Amino acid sequence: MAIKKISILDFISLSSTHPVFDVRSPGEYAHAHFPGANSLPLFSDEERKVVGTEYKQKGKQPAIKTGLAYFGTKMKDIVEQVEKINPHNNTVLINCWRGGMRSAGIAWLLDLYGYEVYLLTGGYKAFRTWVLQQFEQEYEIKVLGGYTGSAKTELLQTIKEKDVNIIDLEGLAMHKGSAFGGIGQPKQPTQEMFENKLALSLFSNKSFWLEDESQRIGSLNIPHSLWKTIRNAPLFFIEIPFSERLAFILNQYGNLDIEKLIEATTRIQKRLGPKETTIAINYLKENKIKEAFEILLGYYDKQYIKAMNKRENIKNILQTFSSNTIDAEENKQKLFSFLKSI
Repeated sequence: MAIKKISILDFISLSSTHPVFDVRSPGEYAHAHFPGANSLPLFSDEERKVVGTEYKQKGKQPAIKTGLAYFGTKMKDIVEQVEKINPHNNTVLINCWRGGMRSAGIAWLLDLYGYEVYLLTGGYKAFRTWVLQQFEQEYEIKVLGGYTGSAKTELLQTIKEKDVNIIDLEGLAMHKGSAFGGIGQPKQPTQEMFENKLALSLFSNKSFWLEDESQRIGSLNIPHSLWKTIRNAPLFFIEIPFSERLAFILNQYGNLDIEKLIEATTRIQKRLGPKETTIAINYLKENKIKEAFEILLGYYDKQYIKAMNKRENIKNILQTFSSNTIDAEENKQKLFSFLKSI
């Protein structure tokens, strides 16, 4: 079989039905990779360093010989790893950093063994160029807004069930978007990995809903060009009574570790104020969770209003509808009815 070099668009298309193998070092892969790719390193991090140094100091051929010494002992293991991950599929997709010697070596081996091999032209570097281009595109976006505790994520997931496209920014970022949003969540991806996942979501959905977010979600940032596009999109703001939102927040955060709640409260003390911070923390220490969250929810409401008032175009993009409940199914119906009425 001949090894085939393909463009990033063909690579993305084929990745939906065939496994992707990233042959860069474990450290490169851990930092960021094509979403869904399997790690199949030709070299360890240390081996990659040795080969790279050899290349710089002695040239290409000595570096290749050093690399072959590492590669030769791993060939059987590499084939068996692919077989284990890919037992019923004779086609594999491969990328390295620039589509160079590492991917060529693995491609040769798998082709020799009988696989149909597709190589990403330009490697992961080409994919990253494509990723950054996605944030400059035009999209048809609708933004769901609402005060903290309005169950916006749940509402978005409910309208998704009706074949409405959504992009879950908080899901991609693995963070719920406030000082408390990382508690109980997995470790956030790197900024680069977040961008990779986001770009593929954008590519799949040219028209979609998403949640109104700050540009920063935990330790990650929504790319600036996309952020500007989002800020100019129509904003549909759901108004829900404070008591309903407080009950929702208690359900979401009330059973979390008290020390972590105190740590998160301490992080916002400059804006919350020393008096309110002390009162809220004392309530948490006394296990008066509702009383503490009343203070914190009031703080986030004020922050949201302040941020809304700073948006120069808010009068042009804001549409408001109301509900007396955080029930996502009921609010889906209210949202769709509201959209029909405007």
